[in-house]
Amino acid sequence: MSVASSESLKQDRALPAGAYDFIVVGAGTAGCILASKLSENPRHRVLLVEAGGLDNWIWFHIPVGYLFAIGNPRSDWMFNTVAEPGLNGRALSYPRGKVIGGSSAINAMIAMRGQAADYDSWRQDGLLGWGWDEVLPYFKQLEDHFMGPSEYHGSGGGWRVEPPRVSWEILDVVANAAQQMGIPKIEDFNTGDNEGSCYFHVNQKRGRRWSSARGYLKPVLNRPNLTLVTDALVDRVILDDKKVAGISYRRDGQSFEASARGEVVLSSGSIGSVQILQRSGVGPAQWLKDVGVDVVHPLEGVGRNLQDHLQQRAIYKVSNTKTLNEAYHSLIGRAFMGLEYALFRRGPLTMAPSQLGIFTRSSNHYDRANIEFHIQPLSLDKFGDPLHRFPAITVSACNLRPTSRGHIRILDNDIQSKPEIAPNYLSTDEDRKVACDAIRVTRRLMKQPALGSYEPREYLPGPTVGDSDDDLVRAAGDIGTTIFHPVGTAKMGRASDPLAVVDERLRLHGLRGIRVVDASVMPTITSGNTNTPTAMIAMKGSEMILEDCR
Repeated sequence: MSVASSESLKQDRALPAGAYDFIVVGAGTAGCILASKLSENPRHRVLLVEAGGLDNWIWFHIPVGYLFAIGNPRSDWMFNTVAEPGLNGRALSYPRGKVIGGSSAINAMIAMRGQAADYDSWRQDGLLGWGWDEVLPYFKQLEDHFMGPSEYHGSGGGWRVEPPRVSWEILDVVANAAQQMGIPKIEDFNTGDNEGSCYFHVNQKRGRRWSSARGYLKPVLNRPNLTLVTDALVDRVILDDKKVAGISYRRDGQSFEASARGEVVLSSGSIGSVQILQRSGVGPAQWLKDVGVDVVHPLEGVGRNLQDHLQQRAIYKVSNTKTLNEAYHSLIGRAFMGLEYALFRRGPLTMAPSQLGIFTRSSNHYDRANIEFHIQPLSLDKFGDPLHRFPAITVSACNLRPTSRGHIRILDNDIQSKPEIAPNYLSTDEDRKVACDAIRVTRRLMKQPALGSYEPREYLPGPTVGDSDDDLVRAAGDIGTTIFHPVGTAKMGRASDPLAVVDERLRLHGLRGIRVVDASVMPTITSGNTNTPTAMIAMKGSEMILEDCR
C-alpha cells in the first residue's frame, strides 16, 4: 500500500537516477552527521533532503547572529505554541532552524551533554546500549575539544568545542555568590556530573559559530555518492505494505519522489519528523482520523511525550559595573564591539546568549542537580526586543527534568500548515513546586554578600511578588519561557511501551526500512542543553544503521 500516489509524483530532474541506499530527511544537527557518516563508504548512495536553504548568510556564522536569525522567516520556521494555561494563557514563539545545520545554526551554541544518570535511566528502562558508559565513546568521537583528548573528551571530530572569548566582571561575581551558597566552581560541565558553576563551553571555532553543517556536512559535499537537495519539503514517506520504500517531497511548487532500497532516516527534529509521520498515516489513530488522514500504521506515541525546559527569566538591575545594555545603546560601544570582533574575533559579538551556567538543586529533595541557571550580562523584555537602557543581568533558572508532558499534532493534511504545539508547561504539582523553589534559589543567590557592592535590585518577577507558592506559581507563569529544547515526540522504548515509537536501535516499531534519529527519540529530556545529546544520537545511530545494513 502506498500513501503517496505515484501518479502525481515524478523523479526530480536534479537527482541522479535510481534508488538510494539511504535517504536522510532533514539536514539539521543530526542529519548532517548522518549524511557524513553514511556516505563514508563510496558504495553507499546517500540522499540528504533539507526543507531550508544553504547557510550563505553572515548571521549564520557570527555567533551573535542568533539575534537576527531567530524570529526571521529566512532562518526560522516561526512556530508558536498554543496558549498555555500554565503560562497564564500566554503563547510562546518556538524557533527551529530553517537551514542546513538546523537549529545548530541559530541556537545558543552551548556544548552540554547532561548528566550520566540521564542516560543510565534510559538503560534501566530497558534501552540497552544507552547508558552513560556506552554513550560516552560517541560523545568523544563526535568532538574536537579544546581541552584535548582525555577520559571525557575527544579531538579530531567535527563537533568543535571552545571556551568563550569574552568574560564579564559581574558574571564572575555571580559565580562567587554561588560559591558562598555552597555551589562549587568547576572546570567542565561534561564529565557526567554538572553540579557547580562554570562558563559555558561553546560550539565555535576561533570566534565563529560551528554548526553541524560546518563540522560534518560541508567538508564532504564533494563526495560523488552524496546528494544534497535543499528547499525541499518532505510531505510523507512512501509505504509498500509494511516497508518504507521512499519519500515524496515538494520543491519549487512541484511534487517529486525518491526511492530507497535501504532505509529512510527521519532527522527533522521533534516537530518535523512528527509532521511527516502523521501526514504519512503513522500516528495516533483518532488524531489522524480527525484531520482526514488514512490510518496506515497506528502508533499512539507519535507526537506525544513532548518535553521541554521552561526557564523563569528573572532580571536584576545592578550598579557599579558594566553590562551589555550600556554598550548596546552607545554608538561608540557598538563600534568598539565590531572592531574587536573584526580584528581579534573576540568580544561581545562572540557571545552565546548565556555565558555563565550554574547547576544546583531546587531543594534537598533531589539527589542531583535539577535546575540550571543561564546567566547573562544583559536584559530585555522579550527576545527580539532591544536591550534595556539600564544596567542589568538576567538570571534564568529552568527545571532540568520536568514531569509535564505535551504534544505535537498536525491540524490538517496540508504540507504548508503549522502543527499544534502544546508543551503543557507547569501542568504537574512537581513542576510548579520546582518553579517556585527555583525563584527562591534565585533570590537567595542575588542576596549573597559577594554581590553587595553591585546593589542587585529585582526587576522581574519584581519586589511586589511575594514568597508564597500561589504568588510564585503565578509569577512563573508570567516570566516563564522556553529554552528551545523540545524532545521526546517519537520516544525510544520497548515494544511493550504504549507510547514507544522507535526501539533501542531507532527502528520504527512495526515498520521496516525506516528509523528516526533526532531529538524526538529521547525518552526523557537530558539535564542540560539538548543539542550535543542530539549530535551524539546521530553518531551512535549512524553506526547502528551501518551495522544493520551489512
